[in-house]
Amino acid sequence: MSKKSLSMFDPALVAPAIVESVKKLDPRVQWRNPVMFVVYTGSILTTILFVQAITGKGEAPTGFILAITLWLWFTVLFANFAEALAEGRSKAQAAALRGMKKTVIAKQLEGTKYGAKHFPVPASDLVKGNIVLVEAGDVVPMDGQVIEGVATVDESAITGESAPVIRESGGDFSAVTGGTRVLSDWIVVKVTANPGETFLDRMIAMVEGAKRQKTPNEIALTILLVALTIVFLGVTVTLLPFSIFSVAAVGAGSPITITVLIALLVCLIPTTIGGLLSAIGIAGMSRMMQANVIATSGRAVEAAGDVDILLLDKTGTITLGNRQASQFIPARHVTAAQLADAAQLSSLADETPEGRSIVVLAKQQFNLRERDVHALNASFVHFSAQTRMSGVDLKTDAGEKKLRKGSAEAIRKHIEALGGAFPDEVQQAVDTVARRGSTPLVVAENNKVLGIIELKDIVKGGIKERFAEMRRMGIKTVMITGDNRLTAAAIAAEAGVDDFLAEATPEAKLALIREYQSQGRLVAMTGDGTNDAPALAQADVAVAMNSGTQAAKEAGNMVDLDSNPTKLIEVVETGKQMLMTRGSLTTFSVANDIAKYFAIIPAAFIATYPQLSALNIMQLASPNSAVLSAVIFNALIIVVLIPLALKGVKYRALGASVLLRRNLLVYGLGGIVVPFIGIKAIDLALVALGMT
Repeated sequence: MSKKSLSMFDPALVAPAIVESVKKLDPRVQWRNPVMFVVYTGSILTTILFVQAITGKGEAPTGFILAITLWLWFTVLFANFAEALAEGRSKAQAAALRGMKKTVIAKQLEGTKYGAKHFPVPASDLVKGNIVLVEAGDVVPMDGQVIEGVATVDESAITGESAPVIRESGGDFSAVTGGTRVLSDWIVVKVTANPGETFLDRMIAMVEGAKRQKTPNEIALTILLVALTIVFLGVTVTLLPFSIFSVAAVGAGSPITITVLIALLVCLIPTTIGGLLSAIGIAGMSRMMQANVIATSGRAVEAAGDVDILLLDKTGTITLGNRQASQFIPARHVTAAQLADAAQLSSLADETPEGRSIVVLAKQQFNLRERDVHALNASFVHFSAQTRMSGVDLKTDAGEKKLRKGSAEAIRKHIEALGGAFPDEVQQAVDTVARRGSTPLVVAENNKVLGIIELKDIVKGGIKERFAEMRRMGIKTVMITGDNRLTAAAIAAEAGVDDFLAEATPEAKLALIREYQSQGRLVAMTGDGTNDAPALAQADVAVAMNSGTQAAKEAGNMVDLDSNPTKLIEVVETGKQMLMTRGSLTTFSVANDIAKYFAIIPAAFIATYPQLSALNIMQLASPNSAVLSAVIFNALIIVVLIPLALKGVKYRALGASVLLRRNLLVYGLGGIVVPFIGIKAIDLALVALGMT
C-alpha cells in the first residue's frame, strides 16, 4: 500500500465529508454522542421558537433567535464534519485497499506436491485447506502458508516497498498474502483463510472508521462529559423558575428567555471536546495506518499509548542483524597484514554478510584489493554444517596452501587433525572476544593458527537515543535475545536498554510478560515466528510482522506491513500522541468554558439581576450580542481545532508529570485566554455589522 498520506483538507475528502455531516443529523446517529445530542436537541427547540417568533409569538427578537438557531445547527454540523473528515481519510485508505482485490484464477492442485495435476478455479471459491500452485507471474490467490518450494514475491501492493522478498516452506517466512505476485520460481501454498476473511479483507474492515469501537479511556471520558452535561442541564433547567420568581418578587425586570437558556447550556457543557472526541480516535487509527501498521481496533492503539514495558528482539531491532568484521587479532609471530591477507582470500567466495565484511575490512585497513584467484589456482571450500568452516586451497610455487576460517572449536579439530597445536594465547583471545559480546572466527593456514577475526553485532545508529526518549517517558526497554548472558549483557550496555532476557525461549518470554503484567504493567512486544505466538497473544500490544507466520499474525493485535521490528517504537509513539491529543483538547475545552461564563451569564441574567453587569469584564455591547458572540465562538473553535484533532498534538518524549504541567500551561492557560479574545473580537464584529 502506498505510504503517501492524504492531505488533511483534500477536496476529494472535504466534499463527501460535508455531505456526511448532513446525513449524520439523523437522530439515531446523533444519539451516539450524548454531548452533541444535547446541542442537537437545543437546535431543534430554537428552530421551533423561531417559527413561533415569525408568527408573532416570539419570546425574543426574531433576528436574535434566528442567529442563535443557525449557529447551534452549525455547531452540530461542524462536529459532524470533524468526524466525517476523519472517517473519510480511513475510507479513502479502505477504497485503495479494495482496488487491490482482483478476480484471480487459481491453480488448485489435486494433490499436495508440486507436479500434481491442477485445474483452474476462481480465487473466491477457495476455502481454508485448499492447496494451490503459484508460479512465476501468478498472483497469490488467497492468504496461505508455503508448504513446498521457494520463490521471490513482490509485496509492494501491500507494504509499499519495491524490493521483492523470499518466501519458502518451513521457518518464519512461509506466509504469503493474497494479492501479492510471485516473480520467480514456484511455490505450493496451503490456503489459510476463507473468502472474506483474508488479510486484505481484514485490513479493509480495520481501517473503516465507522466500525471503530470506543476505547476504554474514551468511554471513561465520555462518561465524564455526560456527567458534566447532566449537571449543567440540571442547573440550566432550575434557572428559569428562579428567574420567574425573582422578577415576580422584585416587581421589575424580565425573566430569562428559553432561547438564552439553551444558548447558556450549549456554552456551559463541554461541546468542544464532545464534538472532536470521535474524530481524535479515528484519526489515531488513521495515523497508525499511515505508518503501515494495521491495528485490529482502536483499543490496540490506545493500549500502545499506555504501554510502560517494551520487549524488543535484539537481532534486526537493536542490532543490524548481520555481524560485521571489526578487527583482526593476529597470533604470535604473525602480522595483522598477514592475517588480513589470509582472511580475505578465504572469504572471497563467501557471499554471507559476514564474509563480505571481512573482505571490506581487509581492503580498508591494508588496501588489499583485486585478488587474481585464477593465477593462484584457487579452489574454494564452502561452509557446511558438518565442518563449520570455509576457506580456499591455493597452489603456489612453495606448495599447496590450505586457508581455513571458522569457529574456534572447528579450527582446533582441523589443526589437530593435521598434526598442529592450538596456541593457548589464541584461546585466551577467543574467550576475551566472546566476553565482550562479539563472535570470534579463527583463521588457519595449513596446521598453523594465524589469528582471530572479531565479528561484532553492530548496534543501530541512534537506537540508544531513542531508548533514552523511552526512559524519559517512563517506559522500560527490555532486550530479548538467544545469546548467552555475557554476550547479551555487553550488547545491552552498548545499546542502552534497561534490562535484557538472555537465552530466551518461548516459555521464558511468556513468563516474563506475565510477571510484568502481574505488577500492573502494560507490555508491548513484536514477533514474527510461530514460537513468538504465545507471547504475542499474552502481550497487551502485540505487533506481528507481515512477513512472519500466520500463527504470529493471528496472535497479535497489530500487523506491521513493512515487517520492520523497530516499528514497535513508532507504534508506542503514535499511541502516546493520540492520548496527548485527547488530553490536550480536553484541557482546552474545559478551560475555555471559564471565559464563556463571564460572557454569557451576566448577559443572560442582567435583566433579572442588574447587579450582574459588574461581571461584564469584557465590556460586551449588549446582552444579545454577548450571548450570540459566545455561541458563535463555541461553534468556530471546533472548526479551528479540527486540524489539531486530525493531525495530533506534536509528539514529545516527556514524562506524565511534565506532560501534565505543559498541558495545563499551554492548553489550560490558552483555553482561558483565547475565548476572552475571540468572544470580544466577535462582539466587535457584530457591532460593526449592526447585528447587536
